[in-house]
Formats: sequence, structure tokens, C-alpha cells
Amino acid sequence: MSLSIQGKTAIVTGAAHGLGLAIARHLLDRGANVMAADIDEVALEAEWGDEARAEGPLRLRGGDLCKKLAITNLLSATMDAFERVDILVNAARVVQLSPDPLCIEADGVEAMLQQNVLTSLRVSQLCAKRMIAQGGGGSIINLSSIAARQSRPELMGWSIASAAIDQMTRSLALALAPHGVRVNALALGSVLSASLQAQLKETPDHREAIIAGTPLGRIAAAAEIVETVQYLASDAASFMTGQIVVLDGGRSLCDAVPAPAH
Repeated sequence: MSLSIQGKTAIVTGAAHGLGLAIARHLLDRGANVMAADIDEVALEAEWGDEARAEGPLRLRGGDLCKKLAITNLLSATMDAFERVDILVNAARVVQLSPDPLCIEADGVEAMLQQNVLTSLRVSQLCAKRMIAQGGGGSIINLSSIAARQSRPELMGWSIASAAIDQMTRSLALALAPHGVRVNALALGSVLSASLQAQLKETPDHREAIIAGTPLGRIAAAAEIVETVQYLASDAASFMTGQIVVLDGGRSLCDAVPAPAH
């Protein structure tokens, strides 16, 4: 089976920053048509404006996908530009620490569930209907986290959202399997995105803590993630659905207890 995505059409959310930007860039460079979407229209234009041209393989779409009309408009714009959608990458994520998990106003759970789960679900549902109408087939890829299987109070909201993404992935995979639409997720460890780089500048000790807790002894580069996205989007993964693929340098294999308990 081929890893080629040449000529396929992909929608990538969160495409103005970080991993979403890297994924959209990689798919475009590998020959896909790309609809790059983000709520941050200024950053989207700054990153892509010089490349987005009429009749070209790249289009931009700003808007808040928490609003159902924005999702409808995103799909309509994609159909107008490319006449189909084959790949959806839900890369728009909100990651927020919960410094006081007992404080309802500061736990961040609602915002993370809205963006990471509900919005991704709505986009997936609409794109899946389009894929089915095209005759079936297609790939939906969600970005999750190893936080789904870790229990740290300061990550409570992100852990809950990640666990929900994993279950959403499995449920959609079963629902869409009869139509040949595959749904998978990437459970990520630490990736050196722009947001993490900014965080590490403020708390340099955090870098050493991440590295110490990662068996491969380093933080992943975005390039190491995008290749797996391409694999899941391609025909090489044609018999793979409902899977949560872990990319964390071995971090989830380690005992979360910092020192031996006995």
C-alpha cells in the first residue's frame, strides 16, 4: 500500500500555529489539497497568505469552529475549492493547566471539553457525512494525549478531555466503518511546538523534567509527528481504524511515582 496522499483533499484545523501548522504544511508539501482553518485569522494570514492563491492547492478559512455555522461554512468552502474532502485532521487544541482542580472557575474543564471534544466531534460528523456522500472512504485523525491515562491534579481538565477524545475516536470508528471512513488518534507526549517552547523559556527546569521522564531522552520534533499523520491519512493504513497511536518516546511506559514506593 502507498503512503501517497497526492491529490487528496485535507481539512486541518488549528493550522495557524504549532502542530496544526506543521501538519498542514507537511500534507501540502506531499501533494494534498489543504484547507487550513484556524480561529486566529491574523496568524493564519501571516503564515499562509503569500501561498494561498485562487486555483492553487491551498485555501484558508478563519472562524470559531465552536459555532456550528462556522463548521458548515468551512466544509462549504472546501467543497467550493476542491469539490471533495478525503482527510480531516482535528489539530485545534486547548491545553490549560488546572492549578487548583477544586476551583470550578479555574479548572479549565469546560473550555477544554468544548474545543478538544465537542468541536472536533461536530467537525468530524459533518465531514464524515460528506465522505459518505462521495461514496465512502476517508480518514479522520484526532490529536489526543498520553494525559488520558495519567492522573495528575494539575492536568485534570486536559486528562478528562484527552480520555474523551480517545473514546470519541473509537465510537466514531465503529459508526463509520461500514462506510469505509477510518478514524484514529495520536496520543502525544511532549512535542516541541511553539507553545511548549514559550513555556520552556519561562520554566527552563521543565525541559529537564520532561527529558528525564522520557526513555528516549528528548522532546519530539513536530516533524516526527507529521509523518505518522500522513501514514494514517494514506492507503497504507487502510485496515487501521479506532486506534490510539502512542507517540511519546516511551514516556507512558514509566512509573508515574517519582521514587520507588518500597
